[in-house]
Amino acid sequence: MAMAAFAAKAEDVFPKWSDLTTWTEPKIWSDDHSPMRFAVVRSSATGCEPNCPERISAEGAIEAGTPAQLKRMLKKLGRRKLPIIVSSPGGNVDAALQLGRIVRKNKLDIAVGTTMFSDCWPGMKDCRANDGKGAAYFGIASDSGAMCNSACPLMFAGGVRRVVGGWAHLGVHQITTTHFRTTRQYRTTYRVVRGKKYKDTTETVTQDNIGYKTYEMSKAFEKRLSAYLREMGVGRGVLDVMKATPASDIRQIALDDMLTMKLVTSRDSLDILTQAGICRRSPAPPNCREVPANAKPAKTAVVAVRGAVPATPSARPAPVDNSMRFVLVRSSDPKCGLDCPEWIAAQGTITPDTQNIFRQLLDTVGGRRLPLIVSSPGGDLLSALAMGRLIRDRKLDVAIARTDFTGCKPQDKGCAPPDGFYPGVATDSGAGCDAACPIMLAGGVRRFVGPDAVVSVQPLVFAERVRSYLAEMSVRQHLFPPVQFDFADFRLLRLRLEPGTMLTMGLTTGPESANHLVGPTVCKTEPRPQNCPAVSALKVDAQFTPKP
Repeated sequence: MAMAAFAAKAEDVFPKWSDLTTWTEPKIWSDDHSPMRFAVVRSSATGCEPNCPERISAEGAIEAGTPAQLKRMLKKLGRRKLPIIVSSPGGNVDAALQLGRIVRKNKLDIAVGTTMFSDCWPGMKDCRANDGKGAAYFGIASDSGAMCNSACPLMFAGGVRRVVGGWAHLGVHQITTTHFRTTRQYRTTYRVVRGKKYKDTTETVTQDNIGYKTYEMSKAFEKRLSAYLREMGVGRGVLDVMKATPASDIRQIALDDMLTMKLVTSRDSLDILTQAGICRRSPAPPNCREVPANAKPAKTAVVAVRGAVPATPSARPAPVDNSMRFVLVRSSDPKCGLDCPEWIAAQGTITPDTQNIFRQLLDTVGGRRLPLIVSSPGGDLLSALAMGRLIRDRKLDVAIARTDFTGCKPQDKGCAPPDGFYPGVATDSGAGCDAACPIMLAGGVRRFVGPDAVVSVQPLVFAERVRSYLAEMSVRQHLFPPVQFDFADFRLLRLRLEPGTMLTMGLTTGPESANHLVGPTVCKTEPRPQNCPAVSALKVDAQFTPKP
C-alpha cells in the first residue's frame, strides 16, 4: 500500500516503482524493533580515563514491561543520576507515559542517540574483555541515525534536560488504539425434581475476543495526553502535530519547532551529557566516575525486557571489524602490460570516521584524480553525505565493483609494495552498494554500475536533507522510497535498482561498468586518463587509518 501511494504521487515525474525495482531478501541491519534494553555504559573515548562520563543506554521498542525494567536499573544505581541516551521506534503509549514519569521523578536528563559498543555488548555471552576495567560496557554515544518516534517522545518529555542533536530524528503521529469486544455463548442444563425445574450447570460454549483499531483520538485520551505534557512543561503544539499526522506516517519535528514547543530545552546535542571533556569541569557532572587502574571486574549492568531475544555479535558488531578501508591499487591484468590503470579501492561499512580517512588519502595523493571503486553494505548516513560531497569536490569518478588483490595483499603481514600500490583487478561479480552507499555513488562525476553489481536502496531518515543532497548532485530526489508504513519495520525493506532505473533517476551516468574506468585498455585511449601513469612516482602508505 505504501509503495502504491508513493507511485501515485510521483507518476508524473518518473515511472512507477513497481516497474523499476525488484524485491531483494530483507536484511536486518538494526534491532530497533526488538524490546527496549537498558545498559549502563562508560565512555570509551580516547584520553578519557580515569574519570569518564557514564550513561544509561536505552534502545529498542517500548513494551508494557519496559517501565519495570527501568525501575530495576535505577534501583541498582542507587543515588547515581545518569543521563538516558534513547533510540526507539516507539511502542506502548501507556508504558511511554510511565517511563516519562519515572525519568522526571528521578530528575534525569535525556538525549536521543545510539551507543556503539566496544569489546562487549548487551546480550553477548561470556565476554571477559572488560574485566578489570571498572565497567561492564564501554562505548561511544552518537546521534547519527538515532530516532525517537511515535510513543518515544512521550518518554523523552520526562527528562529534566532534553536534547535532540542535528543528526537525530524525532517524529510523531496519530495514536492508534485497539479496542476488544468479548462475545460469549453459554449452555445451561436443568434437572427436574418433583416436577420442578432447577438450573443444574452453566458452561461457556464459545468465547471470542474481537479486536478493532481506531485512529481517532478520543477526547478523554487527548485530555490525558494534554495533562501529561503540561505536567512535563511541554507545549500543546506536540499534541497538535500528533493529531494532524496519520498513523501510517511519521512527522519529523524540526529543532526550531521543538524549541517553540518546549519539547527540547536547548539546541545542544548529546555531547553535553556524554562528551569525555565534561569530566574535567569543576565540579564534575554527577555522571562522571573515576575508576582506578586496578579496578575489579565489573558486574554486568544490563536489564532487558523479559522474553527479549538476546543481541548477537551480528546485531552489535565491533566498530572497527568491517569499517571501510581505502587501498591504492594498480591493475595486475596481463592485458595492460606495463601501462596499467590505478584506482582507489573502497570496501567495507561507512563509519563516522570514513570521511576523515578518505580526506587524508586524497591530501596525500595530491591533485591526481583516481577513480573510486566501491563495494559497501552502507553504514553511517551523515558520513556518506560528507563522502559524496568530498568526491564531487575533488571531481572523482565512481564505480561499484569489488577489488580482488593478487600477489601481495593488504591484509598479509609484512606486505607493503615499494611504490604503495597493491596489484589487483576490479570485478562486478559479488559487488554491492546498499543503504547509504548509493549516497556516496551519487557524488561521482561519472557513475557506473556493471550488470553483475547489486545496488539497493531503503527508506532513510533525514529525508529532507537527503533530497536536498540528491538535487545538488543532479539525481532525482525520489531515489529512496518514502517512509509511509510502520516505522519500526521500515529498515527491513530493500529495493534492488535495475540498470534502467538508475539511468532514469540519474544515479548512473551511463550503462558502462567499472571496466570503463580501470579496465586493461583504458590507458591506450586518448586523451590519456589521469589514472594511467607510465611509471608511478607515488610513495605513500596504501592502507590508510586515522592519524592520531
